[in-house]
Amino acid sequence: MIVLVNSNIIRKGFSGIALWPFIILRNAVLKEDEHFMNHERIHLRQQLELGIVLFYLWYSVEFLLLWVWWKNRKVAYHKISFEKEAYANEKDLLYLKKRPFWKFLKYI
Repeated sequence: MIVLVNSNIIRKGFSGIALWPFIILRNAVLKEDEHFMNHERIHLRQQLELGIVLFYLWYSVEFLLLWVWWKNRKVAYHKISFEKEAYANEKDLLYLKKRPFWKFLKYI
């Protein structure tokens, strides 16, 4: 995991993004936020499990389908299975040690 800080890469309204093997942050202070960093590490694990290309393809297709369904980008984003898993478990700092393989499927 390589942490970069670059506010120009991050879309307005977002604090960071996991792009294997990087976590890119809008603000350096986010490095100290354990829950935020755990959320992004969960995404890195998801990317490793599916493979990077398949992860981004699945993420994009799921987002687009949810956006069409809900007619709201923000709602669609929060309903993506990868995001649901990460948000549900970001406060459990031991989650990645006990997380079963492809656990995100539970959140579909």
